[in-house]
Amino acid sequence: MHKKVIVKDVFQEKYTYFLTKPIGKEFDPEFKPELSPQQMLEMGVFGGKYLSPTSNEFPKAWFKKAKMSDKKDPQLNFFQVDASQPLSYWQKKGWINPQDPRGWFEWYCRYYMGRRSDDDLRQIKRWKAMVRHIGQIKKNCLAGDLSCRPKQRQALLHWAYDSRKM
Repeated sequence: MHKKVIVKDVFQEKYTYFLTKPIGKEFDPEFKPELSPQQMLEMGVFGGKYLSPTSNEFPKAWFKKAKMSDKKDPQLNFFQVDASQPLSYWQKKGWINPQDPRGWFEWYCRYYMGRRSDDDLRQIKRWKAMVRHIGQIKKNCLAGDLSCRPKQRQALLHWAYDSRKM
């Protein structure tokens, strides 16, 4: 069950990887995302500007109800706020691995599809570090008050946490 994927897009040309796990299954036991990439795209993340629906890399179903735009529009985000730094910021910080030039979400999409790589532990560690935002929301907001701390809630959504439950 090793499917070969060849990526050809504006960020990567002829990048190849293999899917070695079933889609959405067999994750690292410490990695428990609350949302799938499709759910995130449908709810509204990254101002609608992240992945191209013309890519053949990911299932077309992910894009049927996705909130997408040619340019970043925070109104497309679930919480309608801008909770993102530009890619250039992430690049300056050294947080971008060349195998996933768009960053964490691209890594997550590929991981979800079944790719496993030597960057998995680092990315899972970064995902786990987002728990500090959960603590801040629980400490400062009434349960179910989605208007409280919308930037932190949107940021959590960008990392596959469902902050509507907090």
